[in-house]
Amino acid sequence: MHTSPNSKPWWQSCVVYQVYPRSFKDSNGDGVGDLNGIIEKLDYIRDLGVQAIWLSPFYPSPMVDFGYDIADYCDVDPLFGSLDDFDRLVRETHARGLKIIIDWVPNHTSDQHPWFKESRSSRDNPKRDWYIWRSPSLSQNSENLGGDGLPNNWGSVFGGPAWTFDPHTGQYYLHQFVKEQPDLNWRNPEVQTAMFETLRFWLRRGVDGFRMDVIAMTVKDKELRDNPTNPNASPNLPPNDIYGRLLEKYNLDQDDVHELIRQIRGVLDEFDDRCGIGELWGPLPRWVRYYGQNGDELHLPFNFRLMWVPFSAEGIRGSVDELEAALPPFAWPNYVLGNHDQPRLATRFGGQSQARLAAMLLLTLRGTPTLYYGDELGMENGYIPPEKVVDPQGKNLGHARTRDVCRTPMQWDDSPFAGFSPNEPWLPVSADFQTRNMNAQADDPASMLTLYRRLLQLRRETPALAVGSYSPVTVSAENCFVYRRTSDRAECIVALNFSAENRQVSLPNARRGKILLSTHLDRHETLETISLRPFEGVILALEG
Repeated sequence: MHTSPNSKPWWQSCVVYQVYPRSFKDSNGDGVGDLNGIIEKLDYIRDLGVQAIWLSPFYPSPMVDFGYDIADYCDVDPLFGSLDDFDRLVRETHARGLKIIIDWVPNHTSDQHPWFKESRSSRDNPKRDWYIWRSPSLSQNSENLGGDGLPNNWGSVFGGPAWTFDPHTGQYYLHQFVKEQPDLNWRNPEVQTAMFETLRFWLRRGVDGFRMDVIAMTVKDKELRDNPTNPNASPNLPPNDIYGRLLEKYNLDQDDVHELIRQIRGVLDEFDDRCGIGELWGPLPRWVRYYGQNGDELHLPFNFRLMWVPFSAEGIRGSVDELEAALPPFAWPNYVLGNHDQPRLATRFGGQSQARLAAMLLLTLRGTPTLYYGDELGMENGYIPPEKVVDPQGKNLGHARTRDVCRTPMQWDDSPFAGFSPNEPWLPVSADFQTRNMNAQADDPASMLTLYRRLLQLRRETPALAVGSYSPVTVSAENCFVYRRTSDRAECIVALNFSAENRQVSLPNARRGKILLSTHLDRHETLETISLRPFEGVILALEG
């Protein structure tokens, strides 16, 4: 009897679809996407074939960092709707058999959060220690790239020093992003108690899981020691990119962050069948620790490695095999190829053919995949004129660093503003929206959208692809990545040609296989040797 995907926890057998609410669908004509817009498109998401949606932040916020600067963890910004709208979104999502995951931002709040307003009001305020305050340094440290007087040399991810002086109380506060995002002091038990309650607030409303923003940053070195200089820093960094010139030794991935994550997991485990996903990066031996000793930390530490390796069979296979070898037996892998912080995968990997190959890779590897809205259409980076850049990273570190290019409005049809809104959106619509949109691709048997739907359907119907084991297959064909997915007695072979030339791949042990799907959507033959076209991938069911 074949293993049923349903025998696995939902977060192991599902595919997650990330929605960036500002850019998905505007329901009220203000140019900004909202919760009711997402509700309008839930049937589209369900019919795509995914099993869970993840929403980027929708909380009350001054929107300096577009929702990652939270002023209230337990409400909805009027820009996106109301708590009643959110509750309806949960009901409608669950009614379609989908799970809902939301962002949780534990490292920092907005400077407009009531907690920070109290904290900065005086040095003896009860919430003073809820944030990280330090008096000016008396040392004249030439290594302090941010200037003399700063408590240490740490830099902000978005440029400049990670400290801002508050003249009212005569101290600096720490912010690892923009100055409007002060870092919480997670070493304070009161902060822990308050933040755990924000998790319970949403869990009680039916949320199935959380994607936890920069979770490894939450606990800092107790002594706030200077970070060492990065000897491999690019010489082309903008002058104000202090963060990029330092190694993240004391501001990130401290050993005692794991006890905090175990406590967070304990909160999730108070409720049935919930999932914790963490935004993490760093060396693999450190990254894998976030699963916990026996699976008692994160269900899924986000794995971004495939976004950053060369788009080649050797680079991709090396990353996959390294991850598989590092995972403890209880750990479940996951893969991500696009999100709201990185260039669109079709742009990053070199074009539409490469994006089709990447889709097959992502949806056939062992583990939980996360898709980014619009990648199923092959959306590419939008062009954002310098005067229209709104992302703080792009504004502070230069036009080339803006994340706005991957956050352009979803392209639903060829009407003005791509069917996203009846009025001008918050970011310009990509220039190709009249030909690259959902309506144009929905009934096209060769479109990118059709490929994603077929891949997702095949994954659902094929236990070997959904939950089976992974093993690489060594082939002589240059720049081809071939692997086997196995569940009980069923076997599939996935063969991916990362070359711009034709390649011949022989199936292992001279076996025959029937092609279930090609990235070209035009093959179903049974064969022993596969002729792969440039950047073509195929999935085969092995016979015998």
